[in-house]
Amino acid sequence: MDYNHKKELNKQTISMNLSTKSLVVNSLDYFCIMQTFKKFLDFYLDASFHVAFSCFSLVQITGLHFTIPTSNSLSFFAFFGSIVGYNFVKYDALARAQKRQMRNELKAIFVLSVVSFIAVGFYFFQLNRMTQVASIFVLILTLLYTLPFFPNQKNARNWAGVKIYVVALCWVGVTVVLPLLNASIPFDFYVFCYSIQRFILVFVLILIFEIIDLAQDDPHLKTVPQQIGVKRTKNLGFILISVFCGLAILNLKLSANFQVLPWISEIVIAGLIVLFLAFANKKKAIYYTSFWVESIPIFWWLLLVFLNTLQ
Repeated sequence: MDYNHKKELNKQTISMNLSTKSLVVNSLDYFCIMQTFKKFLDFYLDASFHVAFSCFSLVQITGLHFTIPTSNSLSFFAFFGSIVGYNFVKYDALARAQKRQMRNELKAIFVLSVVSFIAVGFYFFQLNRMTQVASIFVLILTLLYTLPFFPNQKNARNWAGVKIYVVALCWVGVTVVLPLLNASIPFDFYVFCYSIQRFILVFVLILIFEIIDLAQDDPHLKTVPQQIGVKRTKNLGFILISVFCGLAILNLKLSANFQVLPWISEIVIAGLIVLFLAFANKKKAIYYTSFWVESIPIFWWLLLVFLNTLQ
């Protein structure tokens, strides 16, 4: 009886040990998978693929809004141009800040940026002449943002309070002006209102970034939260989103083709931005902005595509 009891106890002990080992192995596998996923996500963000998809999505949204015939040349020009532009802007700072840890990743980003630059050149020559000229002006604005054009002067990125306006203007130029120019759509009051609406959208999204980055930003940058505080920055964002919705209603009335579904998508996106702005604070993880906030244009595009299938 004692022998059988001990034998049963040994079986139970062995079973428990195996279960423990299995749990440990599964935990380690899960940890490795999550670490691999995190590395992939970090590279995806650091290489500017996500922000490029956001830019691509806004170009697509403009095309859907103005019923521009499907042409991927401008969309891919914006996508690859965003990769080149953003990597060019942050490459030096990233390389010096994490020179050893990011050495291999920076090499991969450099290769991808070169490939993207070649792709930009390929799609550039598929655009019409006026679009090419306008894209050069956007490039000059980007270079002004990155490089000091005058001796002993800082670049526009470090000019106090200027950064947010330069970035917003670049995004309006790429995602609104270039698609309309390439489609030979005349610039009237309706387009002007739509451009202001896009400027407000990008401006408020950048406000969220500035709130999250408040603890890391150089005080001399004089970002909006640094100048007026987080609470007033949020209130400013809420007011601007109200203007965004007001312009959406105005555009609905000015539009020759009355379409309520795109208007609904704009109100949904406005509400989503308000939520992200309301919960933004400097303690949030970097993924709050670099992934989730920058996903808003992508979600908007997918929402519009879905709504268009309902028509």
